[in-house]
Amino acid sequence: MRGAGMSTGFPRFRSGMAGLACAVVLVVACAAPEAPEVGAEEPPAPAAADPAAFDLAAAQPVDLTWPLGESTLYWPSSPSEFELDQLSFGEVEAGFFYAANQFSTPEHGGTHLDAPIHFGEGRNFVHEIPVGQLIRPAVVIDMSESAQEDPDYRLTVADVEAFEAEHGRIPTGSMALLYTGWSHRWPDRLQYFGSDVPGDTSNLHFPSFGLEASRLLIEERGVVVLGVDTASIDYGPSTDFVVHRLAAEHEVPGLENLTNLDQLPAMGAWVVALPTSIENGSGAPVRAVGLVAP
Repeated sequence: MRGAGMSTGFPRFRSGMAGLACAVVLVVACAAPEAPEVGAEEPPAPAAADPAAFDLAAAQPVDLTWPLGESTLYWPSSPSEFELDQLSFGEVEAGFFYAANQFSTPEHGGTHLDAPIHFGEGRNFVHEIPVGQLIRPAVVIDMSESAQEDPDYRLTVADVEAFEAEHGRIPTGSMALLYTGWSHRWPDRLQYFGSDVPGDTSNLHFPSFGLEASRLLIEERGVVVLGVDTASIDYGPSTDFVVHRLAAEHEVPGLENLTNLDQLPAMGAWVVALPTSIENGSGAPVRAVGLVAP
């Protein structure tokens, strides 16, 4: 779904979907006055042309998340991957069915969040990111054609300006999500990373954000989250991770390995991207959901 979307102001919700509506209303309404954690600055409220534009009761959810499992992709240098150990699955002595497992996973794999501390000393850990920063209007920039032509393509300032010429200025306080089409390659490690050599990060090829475009988005447009449907908010060949470092400097988390971004409009959707709140974590698995008005 590419196209000019709805207004990106704060929503006014009807009575339907009461539980979810109340939860989102409380989070969004309370986000601004919430005292930020150590090193945190509360993100600005989204620019609102029409504060009554979004109707949660009628919104269609879009799952932007890959499930954790045997096919989950991790960074090639990751020392381990997802493991699920069954503790119980069947009838217990008391006569009823009971299932329970334990799992382990590196922080940075599958659909996950990079906390600013990941590349910024003294910046927010996962549990310190204000929750209101992770429930935001989203803009989806489609650069899939450029990525198809060049697997090492990086979003440019010209790309952002072309997006705004078609869809309007990117609202302050929004998430900037980058659709490259790479999610269609999941979980083929060679196609997704550009290399399937275990432990080797020297020959990776996939598109992502460019530094100057990211600077424009963060410093001039005031976006509060960057997200992409590839393995990193820096492109594959990067060795200095300049986009991660810029984002960390501004307390901007990154969302990586998203999927189904092509099912969101260019503007107008809201995204809820809540990670497992790992105390002192540099990242965490995240369940990201888009909410699209009909």
